[in-house]
Amino acid sequence: MEVKLRILSLSRWLSDATALFLAGLATYIAGFGVFDDTLVLAGTAGIPMVVSVLAFSGQRLEDLRDGVGWGSILFNYLMLVSLAVVFYFMITRVQQNLDVFIEFTTTDFIIGCVGFALVFYLTLKHFGLPIFLVLVVAAAYALLGHHLPGAFNSPEITWSSISEKLWYSTDGVFGRPVAVVGQIVLVYILFGAVLEASGAGATLLKFAFAATGRLRGGPAHAAIVGSATFGTINGAAVANVVSTGVFTIPLIKRTGFSPRFAGAVEATASTGGQIMPPVMGAVAFLMADVTGIPYIQIIVAAAIPAIFYYVSLFSVVWLEARKQGIEPVPVDERPKLELMDWLRSSSFFVPLGVIVFLLLDGRTAQQAGFWGMVTALILSLVLYRDFRSPRKIVKAFIRGGKTSASIMIVVAAIGFVVGAINMTGIGIKFAAVISDLAGDNLFLSLIVVMLGCLILGMGVPTGAAYLIIVLIIGPVLGELGLSLLAVHLFVIYYGVLSAITPPVAIAAFAAAPIAGAEPIETGFASIRLAIAGFLIPFIMIYHPSVLILENFSWVGLLWAIAVFLASTAAISTSLGAFSLGRIGFYQRSIRMVAGLSVLVPDAMVAGVSAAVILASFLVERMTGAAPVVRRAKA
Repeated sequence: MEVKLRILSLSRWLSDATALFLAGLATYIAGFGVFDDTLVLAGTAGIPMVVSVLAFSGQRLEDLRDGVGWGSILFNYLMLVSLAVVFYFMITRVQQNLDVFIEFTTTDFIIGCVGFALVFYLTLKHFGLPIFLVLVVAAAYALLGHHLPGAFNSPEITWSSISEKLWYSTDGVFGRPVAVVGQIVLVYILFGAVLEASGAGATLLKFAFAATGRLRGGPAHAAIVGSATFGTINGAAVANVVSTGVFTIPLIKRTGFSPRFAGAVEATASTGGQIMPPVMGAVAFLMADVTGIPYIQIIVAAAIPAIFYYVSLFSVVWLEARKQGIEPVPVDERPKLELMDWLRSSSFFVPLGVIVFLLLDGRTAQQAGFWGMVTALILSLVLYRDFRSPRKIVKAFIRGGKTSASIMIVVAAIGFVVGAINMTGIGIKFAAVISDLAGDNLFLSLIVVMLGCLILGMGVPTGAAYLIIVLIIGPVLGELGLSLLAVHLFVIYYGVLSAITPPVAIAAFAAAPIAGAEPIETGFASIRLAIAGFLIPFIMIYHPSVLILENFSWVGLLWAIAVFLASTAAISTSLGAFSLGRIGFYQRSIRMVAGLSVLVPDAMVAGVSAAVILASFLVERMTGAAPVVRRAKA
């Protein structure tokens, strides 16, 4: 038993060391560039797998698994040896092929299949069944698609060809997704890890509590502000839920909200951070790389929709507080901001300013992230005495390395899917099928794209979800004849919202145990809170003035704002069965129908719907009863 514990202890120490090395590699690449394309691609894809194998963890790399037996130890060390072999073959063969073509052998084929098996297994372990099934379907279609009739018939492809193209080249596992995420996103994850470990996150939450204490349900609003602010630099909604939720969820519950509502508030707010400029969970940089649209145009266009999202979230929480009779937190119980708090807040806002300045100055996203992280590290060391410890700094980078490792595993899996799509041409065929089904009906096409985004994004971090959705559904988007900026933001929103959409609502499921609530119930509560998020993408398409840069007019913008406010007010009060007082079934039904109808771009339909919504609230004003009010718990 003692020998086993020593082996596990050594393995986990090696896992931490490897995660630290990955963090150092990501930092070096961001600051000084790629030193060797093949080695960097292999390193950013392979090192994360080593971190996972050595960690003996659960689904999250930070969670150590109990009850590890000798069978698991043997299995993991066999995987470790396999990783060394398959990555050695990959590196040497790719580098040799740069000079002269080398015949593909049976050994190469077997090594490639072992590599795929490792990627598939680790993806299943860390991200569950949905993305694993996507991998299986992609592999099955590549192999068997030539047997399918009609539009989905594909060229005949052998396992040997798949192994050669998707393992020993930069068109598959080591393709563009690994290159883009490894070079751009990882440094922002490390940036967030430094801020979290230093205490900057707690400082931001204190500001949020001070700013929202006068509102009904103040802690819930504070969670929204804090998670939105911190979440913009965090590349994973789940990481944001776990880091801020341990503080905010218990306070929301103490205020008087139910456990599932408390968990849903944190999950929804953390998820929304991924659409909040200026960083948008680093997905803004991925979008700029994929589309060629300048970064500044992306964050300007994303600003008003993000404001819409959080205005709606604030409003729904405020309505729920009225419904529950929750008063604002008393003045004497609100946190008081001191001079040191204001100084410490600079450890977040100054690095963020550095990032934006460098991007506007024409620097690359990775350079901006590097200097932003360096600035955050220096300010954290100056302003947070407890952080001035080599041990804490190393722990921060180890945690950032483990988060990066988890993301890179699924990104490598996405590389396989993308490669299979390119080999079979399924993306173009899928676009043709959607076009045939929806015909000239834009709304039906958008509904299909929305469902595809929600399904493909399930269980996947935001950046990875965006890449897989764009690369699979991209041809469909190209057929819609819409603005490139609008359709990519449309995709990002639903890729983000998949994190709170059952049955695989990973952000809601991460918040549920902290809140002591049922995961599925928390997921559905999150959907109610984020209902505006499901409507905003359609507003971006049908009312493009909200994006400011394209087809802009002040009349169009003001009309879009009015439409959004009317729709959100009607739908949120309908779902909550409450506004000025409790409302009945018929009133709720009218508001739901009118709230959806007001989004229709036809001026007559929207105008009549707005009038119905206004009349509904006027009738309630004259006949409704006010809620019972009680004081918030201390």
